[in-house]
Amino acid sequence: RYCRLRHWNTLFVCGTDEYGTATETRALQEGLSPQELCDRYHALHADIYTWFQISFDHFGRTTTPQQTRIAQDIFQRLLARGFLLQDTLEQLRCESCGRYLADRFVEGTCPFCGYAEARGDQCDKCGKLINAVELKNPQCKLCRGTPVVTPTQHLFLDLPKLEGRLEAWLERTWAAGEWTANARHITRTWLRDGLKPRCITRDLTWGTPVPLDGFRDKVFYVWFDAPIGYLSITANYTDQWERWWKNPQQ
Repeated sequence: RYCRLRHWNTLFVCGTDEYGTATETRALQEGLSPQELCDRYHALHADIYTWFQISFDHFGRTTTPQQTRIAQDIFQRLLARGFLLQDTLEQLRCESCGRYLADRFVEGTCPFCGYAEARGDQCDKCGKLINAVELKNPQCKLCRGTPVVTPTQHLFLDLPKLEGRLEAWLERTWAAGEWTANARHITRTWLRDGLKPRCITRDLTWGTPVPLDGFRDKVFYVWFDAPIGYLSITANYTDQWERWWKNPQQ
């Protein structure tokens, strides 16, 4: 509203981030397909924002053809420029369900504090982050069976390759004084410890498909996919979306 009052050329977009394990888990609990669950909650969110008189130019979602097209295009550009690598991860697989288990589909005993109902990504009692294969007595939340550790191939963003360019860019932007103290501290900590390759694929069905042979049964990890939603929601609003997102002079 402030920007509009100043007569600045303003686009205000938002939307629902719909892919990932949280959606799959909740859909299973409610006996719905992930799409049905997302349709319900997208409408609910839209109604709430309307009630609050929050005037988005477009309130979109990440489950659209534009999201798939733009995310896959960014992936192909990263691949062509050598910023991706392949590696093997050890993951829990439930043979009864015939699927690799995402973090939220596993629970067991926390290896740090002994809490018996820790999730595959973190313990709600001690707060520590957990790799699912570290859980003691792991159980599949879907069938209560015992999963087994199984190797699986995944794609990683080669962040160390970008570290030098990123540091130079950060020094320039930090000098401009537009970062909060907390954001600077967190970013400095990551750089101090050295950037690590970051996995961008998951063994799921609910997500943006990975367009690469050998990985077509996987989807993009939602942390890679979700930020692209801002671009794709803009693209759903206007076919001139690149003028908003690729215009460094403005």
